[in-house]
Amino acid sequence: MRVPLSWLREYVDLPATETGRDVQAKLISAGLEVETVEHLGADLKGPLVVGQVLTIEELEGFKKPIRFCTVDVGQANGTGEPQEIVCGARNFSVGDKVVVVLPGATLPGGFSISARKTYGKTSHGMICSSDELGMGDDGTHGIIVLPPETEVGKDAIELLELVDEVLDIAVTANRGDCLSIRGVAREAAIAYGLPLRDPALLDVPGPNAYGYPVKIADPIGCDRFTARTVTGLGAEARSPIWLQRRLQKVGMRPISLAVDVTNYVMMELGQPLHAYDRSLVQGTIGVRRAQEGEKIVTLDGVERKLHAEDLVITDDRGPIGLAGVMGGANTEIADHDAAENGGNATSDVVIEAAHFDQVSVARTARRHKLSSEASRRFERGVDPQAAAAAAQRTVDLLVLLAGGTAESGVTEISAPHAPHTITVAADHPDKVAGVAYGRETVVRRLQEVGCDVYGQDELIVTVPSWRPDLDDINDLAEEVIRLEGYENLPSTLPRPPAGRGLTPRQRLHRRVGRALAGAGYVEALNYPFVSEQVFDQLGLDADDPARRVVRLVNPLSDEEPALRTSLLPGLLGALRRNDGRGAHDLALFETGLVFHPRDEQRVAANLPVDRRPSADDLAALDAALPDQPRHVAVVLAGAREQAGWWGRGRPADWADAVEAARTVAREAGAELGVRKGQYGPWHPGRCAELFVTLDGEERVIGHAGELHPRVLKTLGLPARTCAMELDLDAVQRVGDDTPQAPGISTFPVATQDVALVVEEFVPASEVEAALREGAGELLESIRLFDVYDNAEQLGEGRKSLAYALRFRAGDRTLTVDEASAARDAAVALAGERVGAVLRS
Repeated sequence: MRVPLSWLREYVDLPATETGRDVQAKLISAGLEVETVEHLGADLKGPLVVGQVLTIEELEGFKKPIRFCTVDVGQANGTGEPQEIVCGARNFSVGDKVVVVLPGATLPGGFSISARKTYGKTSHGMICSSDELGMGDDGTHGIIVLPPETEVGKDAIELLELVDEVLDIAVTANRGDCLSIRGVAREAAIAYGLPLRDPALLDVPGPNAYGYPVKIADPIGCDRFTARTVTGLGAEARSPIWLQRRLQKVGMRPISLAVDVTNYVMMELGQPLHAYDRSLVQGTIGVRRAQEGEKIVTLDGVERKLHAEDLVITDDRGPIGLAGVMGGANTEIADHDAAENGGNATSDVVIEAAHFDQVSVARTARRHKLSSEASRRFERGVDPQAAAAAAQRTVDLLVLLAGGTAESGVTEISAPHAPHTITVAADHPDKVAGVAYGRETVVRRLQEVGCDVYGQDELIVTVPSWRPDLDDINDLAEEVIRLEGYENLPSTLPRPPAGRGLTPRQRLHRRVGRALAGAGYVEALNYPFVSEQVFDQLGLDADDPARRVVRLVNPLSDEEPALRTSLLPGLLGALRRNDGRGAHDLALFETGLVFHPRDEQRVAANLPVDRRPSADDLAALDAALPDQPRHVAVVLAGAREQAGWWGRGRPADWADAVEAARTVAREAGAELGVRKGQYGPWHPGRCAELFVTLDGEERVIGHAGELHPRVLKTLGLPARTCAMELDLDAVQRVGDDTPQAPGISTFPVATQDVALVVEEFVPASEVEAALREGAGELLESIRLFDVYDNAEQLGEGRKSLAYALRFRAGDRTLTVDEASAARDAAVALAGERVGAVLRS
């Protein structure tokens, strides 16, 4: 919200010595985030005056049209003679009043003006556009043409209000009242301890039977609707300079008088308004929900297909506006420019000032991707009691500036609405802040924001209509604390009880991160939001549990409205971006939460802020949240080992993804099973299923391997990309994080190598499990070091697996016979289990 200091001073008598920086400091102390203070015209230096064009000579022979003008600037040039100026603009004529900058002046940006020869003529100054004066967009994209009654020679700096300070305030979502000059003025008045001249305190006539007919079919979506009619608007009436400049300073573009007035009142009072061309409205104005499939062309010229939840304004033909968002083109106000092009300028208008449901407006704006100044205010909360005053203010300005006549009819439809009352202990703000404010201070601060307060130890507080964000006792406490100054709160460091460190879950999380980083992976932190289309891209089945997502009510992006159920979408996106920027050898990992909806939906209760939540409070909160297990995932592409003088290097493959899972399991002290699997995005022939034994049952907790070529093509990933994802919480449950010191034996190791021939479909993990069990306690380690397949030597459909077995006893040196016996027992069990035959 941009707030000109000159406009703010109309409603609060700020000290004359107060600068924008001073006001910024006061408002920040009161809790408003004033981001910047813009000094308009800070480097502007005159003479800058009003001139009248006397003659225009078209210069020929140049690539673009050039005009040589003489301009009457009165006595501003010291001689009274016409000023000769070269100009390339075409939007002014002889007799027009324009803004002229004379030699010796300086324009915004440090641009000094002097007499100079150009296009064969000497130009003594410049005829100015709004951009050149730093005024913002006025819609003309050309020279400023002033009203005919403007006095020649008048100082244009003062006339155009070019010197001012503008506060740019980042208004939070709960402070819709501060999206208006009225709301910010109230905060400034409180901060300075000065009275507020409320611009909404107007004499408003009561409703009668002569107003424009209005019918509300949805009183929940629209609980208040005021309609006023003004007739006889002058066709040539234009917005005065002061009104245009105020709109430009707050960041809006002047359009036409009727539209400018409604925008002006919206910025002044915070109540969005809309003006309809009365001649184009057919019959009764209505408010209802749209019918599915209805269409409307909005003021931006776009045809929009309506949703059944959209709240619309209608006449006898159908929708004429999206309530609280944007009006329709079929009742658009036509100005004098339309009349010049053969149309008819609007002479009679119907003014709408209504209060719409903020959730409905927010959803409509988001659904149609149509954010407007009106929707921004309704989404954050608009004062329902300001509608009648805003309509009256608009009527008064149209009568004053356009020569219109206000009809006596007043339409006002409102649903019964009791004021919001909160009962709060007088010392509640003291408990929240840890500061003894006292009852008098609490009552005074609440009254300053507009509350009616009664009672002694227990206060009955009636919330003002312009503060819908004040909903419970803690909101009232926050008002007292912020107005007393957050900077005045005592700074107290918490005292954690001794002996508490990281939880086992946190320790495992850190150990896993260090282990993967040590293995050459780089951590990538991704947003937890996903699009539901990503599950199709990953090739998940229609009934896959991962497709059950938690959808956000108010997502940051409509393209990613759900919380992730897997870490892979974010990691693969990071890999694709890095690969696209030339980093082709990648190994990324992430540990983070995934989210699964619960079968029973619960609503979370608000936790207390004046005491520590109880165990029951926290348990109820956890029960209302989605399940949030912690996962770990890795993705690999390109070279896993770089080529160099030491060798040719090696590309990343499925085995690296499996080894990453084993690295995680080792850190958790868990026994991780690996077997052939098939799931979603992984290649069916290069996918490992990762499982653990939990409560006597095998449970699949992840997958690892090479991704399917179809998935790689769909997501634009490098060829042979590999990935692994594992449920880290499940690994922790079966693991033992007791530190294990390495055993160092004084006895030598006995090594035995065996090569076993098995059927090609037999997994190496099953062969290894049989060897490990058959070898018994003497086996220290086992390692697969060779896989060989040759149909001529081994037979069709068979392969050879070579293992290195290490035997060691803790109390003696093993004999050759003992080591050989253990090896033979291992081979025998492998033969019995998987049909393995010792290769000769």
